[in-house]
Amino acid sequence: QVQLVESGGGSVQPGGSLKLSCAAFGFDFEGYTQRWYRQASGKERELVATVFNHGTTDYPDSVLGRFYISRNTRKNELYLQMNDLRPEDTAVYYCQASGPRHADYWGQGTQVTVAS
Repeated sequence: QVQLVESGGGSVQPGGSLKLSCAAFGFDFEGYTQRWYRQASGKERELVATVFNHGTTDYPDSVLGRFYISRNTRKNELYLQMNDLRPEDTAVYYCQASGPRHADYWGQGTQVTVAS
């Protein structure tokens, strides 16, 4: 069964850091583009980081310079390092993978709360 399982979420004070992980089961990362999304309560889902199958990364201005996406293909794990966290970063974070033949896999999400 194909699964993406996020972990590493929690509560942190503004200015703090957090690292999220996403473990993949049932498929191989090889050839997949992987992304992190977030969705705050009552708001639309937002793309926050992409790593393409050839290794190039992309970030929106809202997180550029603060968030970093990486992966360990040997372990089939995806990571999101989040630095200088702000209250507006509070959301449920989801990992996602897209690949051949319109494959599109999603995790269930992990909560990140940034507050004093």
